[in-house]
Amino acid sequence: MSIQHLAVGVDLVLVADVARSVEQFGDRYLDRVYTPAERGDTADSPSGLAARFAAKEAVFKAIGATDAAVAWSDIEIGRRPGGAPEVVLRAEARRLADEAGIGHWAVSMTHEGAMAAAVAVACKDARAGRPAEEER
Repeated sequence: MSIQHLAVGVDLVLVADVARSVEQFGDRYLDRVYTPAERGDTADSPSGLAARFAAKEAVFKAIGATDAAVAWSDIEIGRRPGGAPEVVLRAEARRLADEAGIGHWAVSMTHEGAMAAAVAVACKDARAGRPAEEER
């Protein structure tokens, strides 16, 4: 296996900010930011939604994208068997990750009281983004 390069993103979210968005915009907000699978996993709980929001922001940062360039729902924070979170990318998010040579993700989320946080680590192949070496 080749040496990996890492890109890291981290985000911290106030649970009340997400709750306020849900209260103010309802399904319009939920449908724009979260996939049906994410909503099913969180049962629309403010702390669970806030943790997923933080994870999506952390992925944006690790990819080097802005939320204006990638639709929120193109980044899904799913669950592996056993419950560990996983990153699933679609559309523009997938294209940017492929372009950057990102092949694997690690993500961790937490929430406690008023805060939710997440860290996303993108693993890139050592040759990602570099021209092929010439034969000698």
